[in-house]
Amino acid sequence: MLVKLDFVGNPYVGVYCSSSDELLVVSSSVSKRSAERMSEALGTQIVQTTVGGSTVVGSLMRLNSHGVIVTDFITDKELLGFRGFNVLAVPYRLNAMGNNVLCNDRGALVHPGYDRNSVKAMGDVLGVEVVKGTIAGIRTVGSWGVATNKGVLCHPHAREEERRLLEEVLKVPAAIATANYGTAQIGACVVANSKGAVIGSRSTPIEIGRIEDGLGLY
Repeated sequence: MLVKLDFVGNPYVGVYCSSSDELLVVSSSVSKRSAERMSEALGTQIVQTTVGGSTVVGSLMRLNSHGVIVTDFITDKELLGFRGFNVLAVPYRLNAMGNNVLCNDRGALVHPGYDRNSVKAMGDVLGVEVVKGTIAGIRTVGSWGVATNKGVLCHPHAREEERRLLEEVLKVPAAIATANYGTAQIGACVVANSKGAVIGSRSTPIEIGRIEDGLGLY
C-alpha cells in the first residue's frame, strides 16, 4: 500500500520515521492518526518515541528485521520501547545512523568514515554484510537512498558503479528516483518496507510511479 502524507505540512516523512518489515518507529511529535495510517500502509507494529529527546528519529536510527542501530545519546527510558529487539547504540562521531546507513535484511551500505570496529558491530546487530560506499559521491548514504527487501531507490546522479555496488550489497534491483517535487534526498522523503511506502505529500504522480516500480509495490 502507498500513502501520501505530511506532518503538519512537512512532507519530509523520512526524517521523523524509520521502518523494517516488522516495526515502524515514529517520532512522538507525529499525531496518533498519522502514525496509525503509516502502520496500516506498512503492515507493522508501532513504537512512538524520541531519541535523546530529539524528534528526528528517522535521522538518528536505522533498522531491519534483525536489529536496530541508533545514536548513543538515546536514553535508557527510550530504549525500553525496543524491548525484545537487538539494539546497538553506536558510540561514534557519525552517530546519525539514519543519515549514514542504508540497509535491508540482506546487506548494508554505510558512510565511508566508519572504522572497522563500528562496521563489525553494525553487521553483528543487523545480521548482514556491511560495506562502505557512496551515492552520487555523497557519503551520507541513508539520506540519499531508500532500501527494502524488494528494491533500492537512490539519487538520480548515482554513478553506474555505485548502483552496481548497491545491488551487490543489498541483493535487490537499484533504481533512481526523486520525491517531493524533485527532491533527490529521497531518504528524507520516503519511508518504506517490502509491504508498502509512505511518501511525502508534495510528490508528483510520476515520482510515485517510479517509487512504486523501484520498490516492487504493485
